[in-house]
Amino acid sequence: MKSLPKIGFVITVVFASVHLSFAMHTNETFQNTLFPDTTNNSNVKGGCSAASISSIPASPLSESEKQGLVFMREEEKLARDVYMAMSESWDIPIFANISRSETSHMEAVLGLLEKYNISDPVSDQKPGVFTNQVFTDLYQTLRKQGENNLVDALKAGAFIEETDIADLRDRMKESDNEDIKLVYENLLQASYRHLRAFSRNLEFREATYTPQRLSQKEIDEILSM
Repeated sequence: MKSLPKIGFVITVVFASVHLSFAMHTNETFQNTLFPDTTNNSNVKGGCSAASISSIPASPLSESEKQGLVFMREEEKLARDVYMAMSESWDIPIFANISRSETSHMEAVLGLLEKYNISDPVSDQKPGVFTNQVFTDLYQTLRKQGENNLVDALKAGAFIEETDIADLRDRMKESDNEDIKLVYENLLQASYRHLRAFSRNLEFREATYTPQRLSQKEIDEILSM
């Protein structure tokens, strides 16, 4: 009879361990789906701050660089607007979390637009309103895709992040201004994290994302980071 408390203790420990393991997995999959965003942390690789950007002297921009900033400002808004809409349809944290991150990314690009006296294409902050018709169409398509099926909503998120990665890589090749490259690198690192978050959520639901802009090899490399 004296051994029974020990057995009970062992059972309790085992149960607690299993419960903790499950809780950690659930927490990682549903709640901590977003790595801490480094937009305002210049001490983290890929991070930048308003101070670090302003400390870099302005230099002449090419027309391609100007167009790139205008384009990326609206592309970050597209991500924010779609994720805001998805968060209203689906009660999991990933969409609300990442939509807040996208807001900070919009502000980072806006800082560059203001620094170089470029007109802001986001004259209306209302969701789904864009200067570039391409983004208007994408918003409507992606929002409709995610309205009735959570897996499709997560795939829409993965598509947005993949598109963001592809476009940022292209824009970085076209820019030689250090401040622009610093902001783009930060946004790129964030998109890597976001894509991994959507991938984890899809994997938990036994679903996978098929890349549209990048190769499967490139996607696999990002997911393994």
